[in-house]
Amino acid sequence: MQFGPIWRALMRNRTGAILIALQVAVTMAIMVNAISIIQSRSEAMARPSGVDEANIFYISSIGFNEEFNERVTIEEDLAAIRALPGVVNAIQSNSVPLSGGGWSMGLQTEAGDDIDGIGTAVYFTDEHGLDTYGLNLVAGENFAPSDVGWREGSTPNWPDRVIITVSLAKGLFGEEEWRSAVGSTVYINSNEPMTVIGIIERMQAPWNGWDRLDNTMLSPEHTLFRSTRYIVRTEPGRRDELMPQVEELLADSNRDRIVRGLTTMEETRERSYRGHASMIKMLLFTIALLLLITALGIVGLASFSVSRRTKQIGTRRALGASKADIASYFMSENFLISGVGVLLGAALTVGLNMAMVDAFDLDRMELWLLPVAMLVLLVVGQLAVLGPARRAASVPPAVATRTV
Repeated sequence: MQFGPIWRALMRNRTGAILIALQVAVTMAIMVNAISIIQSRSEAMARPSGVDEANIFYISSIGFNEEFNERVTIEEDLAAIRALPGVVNAIQSNSVPLSGGGWSMGLQTEAGDDIDGIGTAVYFTDEHGLDTYGLNLVAGENFAPSDVGWREGSTPNWPDRVIITVSLAKGLFGEEEWRSAVGSTVYINSNEPMTVIGIIERMQAPWNGWDRLDNTMLSPEHTLFRSTRYIVRTEPGRRDELMPQVEELLADSNRDRIVRGLTTMEETRERSYRGHASMIKMLLFTIALLLLITALGIVGLASFSVSRRTKQIGTRRALGASKADIASYFMSENFLISGVGVLLGAALTVGLNMAMVDAFDLDRMELWLLPVAMLVLLVVGQLAVLGPARRAASVPPAVATRTV
């Protein structure tokens, strides 16, 4: 098929072709940037938390009676929970990954108020914490029972031993020297020393949008905040069975408190990324709608062109053009229009992405998305024009003898 004559014919009636090309360009710009956002959000949702999510749940206990002895209650509760058949381990902690609420502090390798610390999430735990969360200790050692203290709300001091994640160790001591963190001294509150005794592979902070998501430290402390949270890890497949048992155990063992908030880690992850999931669904719907509208626009233009040139098509058929020649003409015409559209769309896509990165601090799109999107839109254009092209090919040669 000769594209030159087709292009010159298009230029004589260019308004519809220009509109379709612009529609293709805008569709491509929105579609590629939407896919880039979907890709970024999907990758964020797939990040491992570092804990055994499938077998962990947690529950809150809030004392309300003036005679409520929180310390004794915590010790008794943990002993009772750990004794339940099917429970791997249990701890008291202030938070869990992706929960949206917790503590954060800054750590630094040198003392001094003028030194910037590196932000880290803080989880209070005891010597059972690594086993309860299912964490992987890659260097150093776990807490000993003698390391674990009790923290009240007004406690200003911190323990002298701490466990940190690989990510935090790299931030403090460098990408290559992170293992040297074991045995080293770090400072919290600018001047309070702590010795790093262990490094865990990964444990996410409670806030999924934080740029230091994998920066975490474990502090060997029980908390006396009147409200406490128990983290329970079960044997595989027994979580749902044990959840009501733990809830009933806590409710019956002490009537001077409220037991509530029974939640699994999987529910916590789903709730944490609910906004991401909703955005992905909305963007997928937008992409599908734009592709449908673009396809309908191509169908409309091609159908109008066929109707307008029916006698011309009949003349070509009378002069010996085959049905395949007629269909090929309209397919080629659409290919030219869509081709111009995707080329304009590529430039518009890059410009829009740059603007969105600057305005909303989004990730830059991956360049491989451009050729894939161009191919998709060209294919959509060819599929959309297929029906009108077949109708054009079915015009009989006798039409050329009719008067308008």
